[in-house]
Amino acid sequence: MKQRTFLPLGHTLVELVIAVALGLVVTTGAVSLYRSQRAAFGRAGDAIQIREAGLTALTLIGQQIQMTGFVPADLPQPQQKPTLFGCSAARPTGADDNLACEALTSRSDGVAIRYVGDNVSTWPSSTGQSTDCLGQAVSAGHTAFGVGRVLIVNRFYAKLSASTGESELYCDGNGKSGSAQPLVEGIERLRVKYWLTGAQTALDASALAPGQWADIVAVDLCVLVRGAPQGRRSRYVDCDGVNVTGTDMRVRQAFWRRVAIRNNEMSTS
Repeated sequence: MKQRTFLPLGHTLVELVIAVALGLVVTTGAVSLYRSQRAAFGRAGDAIQIREAGLTALTLIGQQIQMTGFVPADLPQPQQKPTLFGCSAARPTGADDNLACEALTSRSDGVAIRYVGDNVSTWPSSTGQSTDCLGQAVSAGHTAFGVGRVLIVNRFYAKLSASTGESELYCDGNGKSGSAQPLVEGIERLRVKYWLTGAQTALDASALAPGQWADIVAVDLCVLVRGAPQGRRSRYVDCDGVNVTGTDMRVRQAFWRRVAIRNNEMSTS
């Protein structure tokens, strides 16, 4: 009797094509899910960074504005010049007691804040001196108000960084005037409006007369924050309350804060 030999049955071409197609469908689905999850994670991370940058910037500038016009309680004479000065679409330049405005391509407003610094109103340096917004020691040569007290002048504005190309909030302190340094990345524009006593609306810096700076009672701050490229255009409300569609692929968000001037009564023109 002959012995039968059973050969294994092979897959047909149709079965092979179906298997390959199913594999491609599964792979494509997995890749699509990965990409969508990665994009969602990137947008969520970008939103967190935007919020942190906006709130940090408002906190830093707001704290300084609250110090506007501050003098120690035992100081015999208040400051004699307006302690707050702003620029529309420009940054404050010039001498601390004779500020002017220099236009910015970023269209960011700028603001200069003056107050008397000591080891209570500012963080002391390693040598015990008062410091500006960058932590730089301010020497007594900047108009002394008694032992350990000096005039602090901090100037804030936003512009593109020459080194990174990113928008940043800058501060120029009088510890080393003319050497502005970035504080918060992502701040595309700073918008500042000012409230006069009894006014019905806040005014731009350009609408204020020189003699009105000493009469400011509150400041409206807004920062427009720009995020990282996300591959799609987005809509946002800018600092003037206008709905805008971005021309690039970045998400933007505006943050607002109103700050009262606590020491206004000490400022005289």
